[in-house]
Amino acid sequence: LLEGAPGLGKTKLAIALSRSVEGSFKRVQFTPDVLPSDVTGFCLYNKETGELEYKEGVALCNFLLADEINRASPRVQSSLLEAMEERQVTVEGVTRELPSPFMVIATQNTIESQGTYPLPEAQMDRFFMKLHLEYPSRGEWEEILEQSEGVEPLKALKQVVSLEELEATKKKLREVVVSKEVKAYLLDLAEAISHHEMVEVGISPRGTIALLKATRGAAMVGGRSYATPDDVQQVLKAVVGHRLVLKTQAQWKSTQISDILKEVLEQITPPVFHV
Repeated sequence: LLEGAPGLGKTKLAIALSRSVEGSFKRVQFTPDVLPSDVTGFCLYNKETGELEYKEGVALCNFLLADEINRASPRVQSSLLEAMEERQVTVEGVTRELPSPFMVIATQNTIESQGTYPLPEAQMDRFFMKLHLEYPSRGEWEEILEQSEGVEPLKALKQVVSLEELEATKKKLREVVVSKEVKAYLLDLAEAISHHEMVEVGISPRGTIALLKATRGAAMVGGRSYATPDDVQQVLKAVVGHRLVLKTQAQWKSTQISDILKEVLEQITPPVFHV
């Protein structure tokens, strides 16, 4: 889930990812008139055969960009729940598996409220990560201006990863060692966050599994075959922050989720490894 002010490149980031990796890509611009069948597909009666024929929805792809997802009605948003969690869609009682890999990349603007429908907690919990895009630095802004004068950068992108390489990387990811100590640290953090006095809804088992996977990913990106407490800390906010629901009194005290995560990280002592 990509969040940020308008014009920061959320949609371009998703398109750039899809063009860099082999696989099918589909985009749906979520608006109030989009129907669940546009996402999952629908069955159409064929007069010649006398049977129902399935017409694919946009979910039948490897990478689905749900642009401005909060502009769709809750009914349409819920049509993605089965796809995001179980990698399948069910239409007219028939379940169809989605291609592998399958990934939903959703965007939403943080400053707009008119004509939007906040994502329900059940759907927020299905997003592996929520990333907030900030304004670029002065140097990055200058580079953006320079690029805008030439050929559109997206058109110059070429595929650099095949689906076979992606599947091989996923298998390699499972081989990253997470010791009992690091897992215990991960669970200590999850438990402390969920039991915090300002938290109404804490981290679900799905959330802790996502945190474990992200920890392995951080270790692999760091060039290691084993995970450390630093890896857990690095991905904690992106994986956990959007899953939490704060109590009403947290708003009165202007308590932010980032404040709670920082407090818990200071309270829980990570295990020490001697290399």
